Amino acid sequence: MSDQGPLLLAIDQGTQSVRAMLFDLAGNLVARSQVQIEPYFSAQPGFAEQHCDYFWQALCRACQQLWSTHGSLRCRIAAAALTTQRASVVCLDENRQPLRPAVIWLDQRRTRHYPRLPWYLSMPVAMIGQQAILNQFQSKAECNWLAADEPEIWQRTRHFVLLSGYLTMRLTDRLCDARASQVGYLPFDFRRGDWAGSHDIKWRALRVRREQLPPLLDAGEEIGAITAAAAAATGIPPGTRFFAAGADKACEVLGSGALSPDTGSLSYGTTATFNTCNHRYVSPQSFVPPYQAAVPGLYNSEIIVQRGYWMVNWFKREFAHAEVQQAAQQGVPPEALFETLLESSPPGAMGLVLQPFWNPGVRFPGPEAKGAIIGFGDVHTRAHLYRAIIEGIAYALRQGQEQLARRNRVAVTRLRVSGGGSQSDQVMQITADIFGLPAERPHTTETSGLGAAINAAVGAGFYTDHAEAAAAMSRVGQVFHPHPARQALYDRLYREVYAGLYSRLAPLYRRIRHITGYPASF
Repeated sequence: MSDQGPLLLAIDQGTQSVRAMLFDLAGNLVARSQVQIEPYFSAQPGFAEQHCDYFWQALCRACQQLWSTHGSLRCRIAAAALTTQRASVVCLDENRQPLRPAVIWLDQRRTRHYPRLPWYLSMPVAMIGQQAILNQFQSKAECNWLAADEPEIWQRTRHFVLLSGYLTMRLTDRLCDARASQVGYLPFDFRRGDWAGSHDIKWRALRVRREQLPPLLDAGEEIGAITAAAAAATGIPPGTRFFAAGADKACEVLGSGALSPDTGSLSYGTTATFNTCNHRYVSPQSFVPPYQAAVPGLYNSEIIVQRGYWMVNWFKREFAHAEVQQAAQQGVPPEALFETLLESSPPGAMGLVLQPFWNPGVRFPGPEAKGAIIGFGDVHTRAHLYRAIIEGIAYALRQGQEQLARRNRVAVTRLRVSGGGSQSDQVMQITADIFGLPAERPHTTETSGLGAAINAAVGAGFYTDHAEAAAAMSRVGQVFHPHPARQALYDRLYREVYAGLYSRLAPLYRRIRHITGYPASF
């Protein structure tokens, strides 16, 4: 790592923290600061909102904190880029001021009062068996329930943008966004990477209008420069060139160097995902689109376990008070102490198997989905439950890997594992054993930030294209190989137990929903 030369500023506004990072042109993380945030507040059960200025102030603190310890590096910043959590939306008025708190992707609100399609549009949807999916899309779309439940706010909404677009505006005074950030209930054409055409059914299904949506830019395209006002608030040098990147998962795939369908990008984040990157438009499930990659012209086919490593936080909150107190005394994250829980429980958790569908899905799992833990006995402890959580998330992602390999018609032969969970050697080994593949930890855990930095490097002209930049800036660190005996155990548990759980339990989930009314059906 050179002590001189240009640096790239990457800002990663995640669900649980915001990080400001400096990378050199070899992809080394030179400096980093992190500010923990409250993901959301809930005025009512199921609501998930956060004030827009709260995100901005946290971003400013993260940057200022970086300069307080690495102030001498500021003069070396050559370019900057932003990556953020996905599918969190902001309503802005004609003066580009927030009209209400941002709606976070974890919000569960829905509406029955969405646009009714004319028969000539609804009939073809019903004929191909997609009416329920369309109803889900319409009922969950924020623009639809905002128009129904907060009509005055919606009437005043001049700009309807994602959090990435809002923060980009605060940094550059330009209201626009990256194509690779467009994930959510929006009229977006994922094949073309642009807003849907004028005759697309999405415009009839949603309340949002074309003029409310921002211009979109390619990954690596220059947005503008850091304004004087943003520089005063963040400490970023004024005039710093700022480039489009993509959402956190898209940048994570790029930062992991997983740019071909034979390399799976596995992310153990708040939302756990399994991605493959492809030049072809390959739907991960029927009628579910791949997303735009943080590389122009590429697509990410993605399988999602929505609650993913959120379940570790759930376990921490509900079952790990002792570790939380001990960690506070030692000045370490509580998750660091969870390693002993994995060490003290055997592979397979003595027969405890967890299905991590702690919230409904759309197609798989479906809207009736609930979580399940089976195999309890009097031998089981918190340690077994924690191991079952880690194993259950990996089982679900393996199921996604097998599905994507079939649809891509390309076998996955290696794994790049990122996200907070990848920092655990125990988790990495469990992943290798369950997948039966080498689990490769990238050289930095900050792969989403690195993906943003790669886009800044390409945009600023340090590399001719994303492939060259990724080859220079991303590489494999430690590799975990499957242990034959554990792999055989996990393979049987996966194939003979886990793989059949959802299909057997789904009818019971539907009965539970019918009897209790939860989760609600729209």
